[in-house]
Amino acid sequence: MKPATREWVRCAEEDFDVAGTLLRRRTKTAANTIGFHCQQCLEKYLKARLEEMGMNVPRTHDLVALLQLLLPAEPLWASFAPALRRLNDYAVKFRYPGHTATRADAIQALKACRSVRADIRLSLGLPRR
Repeated sequence: MKPATREWVRCAEEDFDVAGTLLRRRTKTAANTIGFHCQQCLEKYLKARLEEMGMNVPRTHDLVALLQLLLPAEPLWASFAPALRRLNDYAVKFRYPGHTATRADAIQALKACRSVRADIRLSLGLPRR
């Protein structure tokens, strides 16, 4: 694995760990923040896959746009699109007043993140964990 890919993975895992830690809290779940870190985790994993393939890594938070770049190499990942579309909102929309995620939203975000993350990790030669 390329050093730059490893760095993307390290950063993605930090976001994944933060989301999981926040969700385990009994009070003050911080659902918006959990969703943000789930979105960030997958953004960084998608960028890691682009990096590993030797492709340009664009400066975007749009998970679906990143997915589109990867579909020629990973056509089965088209099934990720609905989950990535839902997580896209956490990149910006939920970081400002007027939008509040619930604990159920946070649980769903982490579930989607965990599932997509597992497949991307496998494609990078990493254990599912």
